[in-house]
Amino acid sequence: MRSNSTSLRKVAVVAVLAAVITACSSQGGAQQGQSASGGTGGTVGTERFTVAMVTHEAPGDTFWDRIRAGAEDAAAAHNIELRYSNNNQAPEMATLVQNAIDSQVDGLAVTLAYPEQVGPVTKAAADRGIPVVAFNGGLDQYRQYGAKMYFGSDESLAGQAAGQRLTQGGGQKAICVIQEQGHVALEARCAGVAKTFPNTENLYVQGTDTASVRATIGAKLQEDPTITHIVTLGAPIALTALQSVADAGSEAKVATFDLNIDAAKAIQDGTIMFSIDQQPYVQGYMAVASLWLNLTNGNDIGGGGPVLTGPSFVDSTNVDQIVTYAQNNKR
Repeated sequence: MRSNSTSLRKVAVVAVLAAVITACSSQGGAQQGQSASGGTGGTVGTERFTVAMVTHEAPGDTFWDRIRAGAEDAAAAHNIELRYSNNNQAPEMATLVQNAIDSQVDGLAVTLAYPEQVGPVTKAAADRGIPVVAFNGGLDQYRQYGAKMYFGSDESLAGQAAGQRLTQGGGQKAICVIQEQGHVALEARCAGVAKTFPNTENLYVQGTDTASVRATIGAKLQEDPTITHIVTLGAPIALTALQSVADAGSEAKVATFDLNIDAAKAIQDGTIMFSIDQQPYVQGYMAVASLWLNLTNGNDIGGGGPVLTGPSFVDSTNVDQIVTYAQNNKR
């Protein structure tokens, strides 16, 4: 496990960078294959570049609204045409990366949640001379596939931090709910939880089917009344898990990774214990801004290793100040 001081220093660097971000109005509801054109913002007169952002966003997952809000704000600030596309199926996502290459974009920002399938075509982009950064997924693989930088959380470290919280709270048994089987970051989170809270069992659900998620978690709680905690890996899943707890008549407590306004309010009222936030707005912003720095100023954006944007705990001690930012689609 990496030292907490090292991780916190890296998070602090991101916090300083984020402090200079000019907040622009954000847009939700990202659609597959949609382009977003950044305005001239604060860099009028600079050369206009085209950056493709390709993610594994699943339909209905509000997490990606904040990723995209950050990316669009960076594009507007730096006179960039942002082309956003997404697919949560690895082969289709690889095709989207190839489409970006074929359209001769100037830069590529990509999530490497499925590195075996998406990594080779990402490497092909880098080999063609397109500067590439990875974010959100692929911390351990990004260099292998030619990316210059990684922005995201150390998911193993984040999982271990969550497990420590469960131990401190007197937990007996936990289920860790994984909504996309094979997603390297999600698997790493649950493995991290189990490392510091060994009595943890993974539960796989179909994240795009809310009714199925609710039923699967509820059935597990009824089957095993010894479960004291549920750890979910996304805010929408956490909110569904609360319904499952009520359905099963369980007293299990819910903790989650990631945040949205409804989850923030649930932390406020005490129905969700805490969230481990990886600051997706910062990930999206810095992915685009770093490519602009490389394209316009030749900056070596990979010299210092990955930039960690989390883990950052949101709980009863700080949620009141964060709710406003969550409402504005920034946290």
